[in-house]
Amino acid sequence: MQFKFSDTQPSDARLVAHIADKGATPAGLEKSLVEGAKAARFKGNAGQCFEGFVERDGAVVRVAIAGAGKADDDARTANLEKAGAALTTKYLTSGETSLVLDLSDSGLDGGAAASVLLGLRLRGWRHDLYRTKLKEEQKISLESVTVVGAPEGTETAWADAAAVAEGVEFTRDLVAEPANVLYPVSFVERCEEKFAGTGAELIVLDDDQMEELGMGALLGVGIGSEQPSRILAIRWNGGDKGDKPTAFVGKGVTFDTGGISLKPGPGMGDMKWDMGGSGAVVGAMLAIVKRKAKANVVGVVGLVENMPDGKAQRPGDVVKSMSGQTIEILNTDAEGRLVLCDALHWTQTEFEPKQIVDFATLTGAIIVSLGNEHGGLFSNNDDLSDKLLASGKSSGDKLWRLPLSPAYDKQIDSPIADMQNIGGKGAGSITAAQFLQRFIMNDTPWAHCDIAGTVWSDKPGPTHGKGATGYGVRLIDNFVRENCEG
Repeated sequence: MQFKFSDTQPSDARLVAHIADKGATPAGLEKSLVEGAKAARFKGNAGQCFEGFVERDGAVVRVAIAGAGKADDDARTANLEKAGAALTTKYLTSGETSLVLDLSDSGLDGGAAASVLLGLRLRGWRHDLYRTKLKEEQKISLESVTVVGAPEGTETAWADAAAVAEGVEFTRDLVAEPANVLYPVSFVERCEEKFAGTGAELIVLDDDQMEELGMGALLGVGIGSEQPSRILAIRWNGGDKGDKPTAFVGKGVTFDTGGISLKPGPGMGDMKWDMGGSGAVVGAMLAIVKRKAKANVVGVVGLVENMPDGKAQRPGDVVKSMSGQTIEILNTDAEGRLVLCDALHWTQTEFEPKQIVDFATLTGAIIVSLGNEHGGLFSNNDDLSDKLLASGKSSGDKLWRLPLSPAYDKQIDSPIADMQNIGGKGAGSITAAQFLQRFIMNDTPWAHCDIAGTVWSDKPGPTHGKGATGYGVRLIDNFVRENCEG
């Protein structure tokens, strides 16, 4: 969908949209529209949409009004995005090819106007690449949005928001791809293509390099797959020279069968999105790089495929991680923490970050705890945790903090190795986080975000359809804005 700005409304406009706060009606509308909206009980609630038809200069014009809720609502930004998304939902496949968004009398400032456009764009993402038999009425028709009467500062604010939208869309593209298309090597290739010419530095480690570094935990997960494993780091130096970076680390299991501890067949196809943490990290890095954030940031993802081949690791095996700590594998389906522990250790030794946050679709237990509404947050640092919670709230990628405690450590102590990769029946998300904490060095501020319930949705949301949500991109981007940029 293309966005452009104009001082005047195109003479051939056939679909014109307005934004209205709760209880208000855009000025200058025909009486039939005003009365029609009233009769249809349009109140301007966030995401509510009214449509009418009028004759202007001898042509029939389709006019829409999208509600933005109360102007003083604490959720104002989210409500403005809902208003934009409501227009996309209604007209994306309507047969209309262009929409004029008239903000002349909206009362919005530039940032608020950009929020409307962000909702419009994000709700328009779809993954139809492999659908060859769509009916005409199912195909996307809306191609362009022309903004007229934009308040001062809108174009600048939109350029910034569009970078975030591109990051979210990239993440959704990656998460939605089937595993025969997206695997560790092709994931890296997608990123190399996407970041080409941006000024970001990409570092790639192959199997031989990881073996030389002693990454036995990560390599043990991928050993049963014909697809080689990879580590990818994306470094952006937009801050002060010599300032230590903030690091984000993502779990990238491009498909998870469970390995020898094979998952049940029903629903296994969903495991193509077990790389949602890595998707969030690279999408956020794209947003950060595209908007040229004034911060030093590095994104690292560990990429593997977990398959039950004859070479695959077995329950009962012991592997040595890059840190030198040994791990008894009791369940090969608890593989994400094995990928992350080596990726976390390498990130700390390679980049010496001042703080580190990982994102992973790590446990089904977090869905039992929090459903699909929040990601789970675990941290060794209250200040870092508070900042992430605030960024989650303001970005819409909500988090909820759960405890870490030495009391849970005994569940992952092993009788034959330094630790085992699963605990008991209870507190599965917590013991997974306790496992990861053992790989954090020198009391580095660290947080773990378990996002298993949020990267994919079986129902549409305010700014996403069914499927990949892009969760995590806006959370990371907001955290960098608020806490890492000068």
